[in-house]
Amino acid sequence: MHRFSMLDDDTVCVDGAPLDPVLWCVGPVEAPLAGREISPVDAFQTLSETNSLRHLVVGVIGPREATPAQETAAEAVGQALGQLGLTLICGGRTGVMRSVSGGCSAVGGLMIGILPGSHPDEANEFVGIPLPTGLGEARNMVIAKAARVLIAIGGSYGTLSEVAYGLHFSKSVIGLAGAPDVDGVQPAPDVPTAVNLALDALAASAVEKTKQSCKLSDINPS
Repeated sequence: MHRFSMLDDDTVCVDGAPLDPVLWCVGPVEAPLAGREISPVDAFQTLSETNSLRHLVVGVIGPREATPAQETAAEAVGQALGQLGLTLICGGRTGVMRSVSGGCSAVGGLMIGILPGSHPDEANEFVGIPLPTGLGEARNMVIAKAARVLIAIGGSYGTLSEVAYGLHFSKSVIGLAGAPDVDGVQPAPDVPTAVNLALDALAASAVEKTKQSCKLSDINPS
């Protein structure tokens, strides 16, 4: 897990480096900056108060026939991430998809529904932006590709395919409430842990972007 901290001017840092919420990278520092350690949720809450985090997309995947426990977990995940101003993406229909959409909508968050069919009215009533694809189950790949990180809640063959696509695309995949237990999936015992793992994965993508930029500058110095 990365260390989140906040400086006296409310700048959020990841591992002692200031985080740019627009470019989503960390600034170069000669030595880690001192600051007050904060939780991942507090870090993203602080960022969302002064910046839009809509460019950070988290995918939530799960079966259309979910158990009550899975639906409860999905709703809680939707609320937790939606209130941080992140964009959520799912399959847009029933079960886990409807529950996470409802949780996201309840706190004013934005849910994008990637639909298998050709009509936007296939989406559940909580989806903010329904996107019909006409791709059938192939739309699972779109969800996995579009999200920066995936949270799988429960399991089905469709969910397993989304997990596989996510891992194939080198995305972080977090498993909750009976998600597929396959190599590469990070298991979470509860919703708060799953949310923290997702936020940590988003921070990791900012750190990785900075590393890649440094490598390019080394190859092509100005």
